[in-house]
Amino acid sequence: MNAAVRRTVLVLLAAVGLWIGGWAYLAPDGWYRSFPGLGHHWLPPLGPANQHLASDVGAFYLALAVLTLAAARRPLDRPLARAAATTWLVFSVLHLGFHVRHLDMYGAADQALNLVALTLVPAAALLLLLPPPRRRRPGDGPAA
Repeated sequence: MNAAVRRTVLVLLAAVGLWIGGWAYLAPDGWYRSFPGLGHHWLPPLGPANQHLASDVGAFYLALAVLTLAAARRPLDRPLARAAATTWLVFSVLHLGFHVRHLDMYGAADQALNLVALTLVPAAALLLLLPPPRRRRPGDGPAA
C-alpha cells in the first residue's frame, strides 16, 4: 500500500476517534442519549447512562486519534502505522464481539447498521497491516 492510501486510511480512523471521542468526552450525556445520531439511539438500550464511563470512552477514542494522527503524519513509518493499526484492531474486534452478542435489543435496520459500522474499523485496521507491495528491482520480471 502506498503512502497516500495508508495516510488516507489513518486519517479516516483518526476522524472516527475524534468524532466519537470528542462527542463522548465533551458531551457525555448527549452522546449517550443520541449516538450514533441521525435518529438512531444505540446506547440507551444497553442500560442507564454513566457519565464517568462515557467520558472515559471519549478520552480513549481521543487517545487513539492522537496515535493515529501521528502515524498519518509519517505513513511510511511502518512500526508506527502498525502500532496504530494493531491498537485499533484489538479494540475494534473486542468492541464488535460485545455488540454481536447484544444485537437482540435492536430492530433489524439498527442490527445491520451496527454490524456494518463496527466491521469497517477492523477492516481498515487490517488493511494497514497488509505487507507493502514488493518493489521491483532492475532485472526483475520475466526472462527475455
